[in-house]
Amino acid sequence: MTPIKTIIMGAAGRDFHNFNVFFRDNKDYEVVAFTATQIPNIEGRKYPAELSGSLYPEGIPIYPESDLEELIQKHAIEQVIFAYSDVSHEYIMHKASLVLAAGADFRLMGVGSTQLKSSKPVVSVCAVRTGSGKSQTTRRVSLVLRKMGFKVAAIRHPMPYGDLVKQKVQRFADYNDLDEHQCTIEEREEYEPHLDNGVIVYAGVDYEAILRQAEKEVDIILWDGGNNDFPFYKPDLNIVVVDPHRAGHETRYHPGETNVRLADVFVINKVDTAVPENVIAVRSAITDINPNAIVIEAASPLFVDQPSSIRGKRVLVIEDGPTLTHGDMVYGAGWVAARRFAAAEIIDPRPYAVGSIIATYKKYPGTGNILPAMGYGEEMIRDLEATINNSPVDLVISATPIDLTRIIKMNKPVQRVRYELQEIGQPTLEEILHAKFG
Repeated sequence: MTPIKTIIMGAAGRDFHNFNVFFRDNKDYEVVAFTATQIPNIEGRKYPAELSGSLYPEGIPIYPESDLEELIQKHAIEQVIFAYSDVSHEYIMHKASLVLAAGADFRLMGVGSTQLKSSKPVVSVCAVRTGSGKSQTTRRVSLVLRKMGFKVAAIRHPMPYGDLVKQKVQRFADYNDLDEHQCTIEEREEYEPHLDNGVIVYAGVDYEAILRQAEKEVDIILWDGGNNDFPFYKPDLNIVVVDPHRAGHETRYHPGETNVRLADVFVINKVDTAVPENVIAVRSAITDINPNAIVIEAASPLFVDQPSSIRGKRVLVIEDGPTLTHGDMVYGAGWVAARRFAAAEIIDPRPYAVGSIIATYKKYPGTGNILPAMGYGEEMIRDLEATINNSPVDLVISATPIDLTRIIKMNKPVQRVRYELQEIGQPTLEEILHAKFG
């Protein structure tokens, strides 16, 4: 039987996972190429032979997604796998239409063919959209589990933007590990808060190898999902965060709606800052789709070291990059803090942007007068630093989950904005986790 010629569309995350667990060493398929989007500087290289298995001694090339139609026709591709996340249902069908018209089948892969089973209990935290508050929910869950006496490892959705062979299995126990692995800003934003809480973090490329190593040293696996993807591991408890600031998105985005249907527990976050009608609308939507899931309401209160220092200042607001870009948010916790603590003006950074930051604003014009903390590589980090230092402001308000001053030299004072999950009423995550694992 001739192998089915296949292309996997991705963004250096689920695409590699789907390949590893389903296509690697599978003689029924020939993966001709990956295509890449969303993340800069992924295309133009190869998925390495060291990770590709015996069928791909030369590795597998990675092309920009813009080449997809040409690749289908050039290589007589028979099927295309869509394997990235945080995109609208309409967006996916446009991609499907392109693939179908070019002569190939279009496929989405679900939990049955992509989830791995752990020998340890798994708690997963996923979301309906990027920027819903998944990270603080994950931190809250990890603290509860540790308080219960469990040793926990957080396994983070992949962010392998460097040397893929070296990143096959990554273990982070302290900040020195972050420096050793030359982590990007995006990686540090996800890993540092766990390390601050005393939780080991795993990430990388080969998520079965990662799982088997983590199982050797912990009692419970905490899946820290990213980009509103669904879990790579079969969870024993699946927590899904929804965002009333984007009411309606829970049924309009992929695979956010899949997460809604898979949830055991919903956390409706940000109810303290959302319009009450939107909270009601989100609750109605998720319970219509998944009436058996438990629903928790929560807030993400802000914490600033010196809120009085913001009053009357001209400020530059820096927010989490992916939340503003493909997360479609036009503001975040930093913007809220600037308004709440009476900044005189939020300065538009776009006139002062350089290099890759200019390109980010062009690609995501809806970002507005906030600076996304983009840092997928050294060049982008330097462009971010230059943009910050070019901006004529009195103060920088940084709402990324990390201390940017550790990797960027700023020529002006900085106030960090932190936020943690706070359940409102009952049930609480602690009650649910005790009932499940106590």
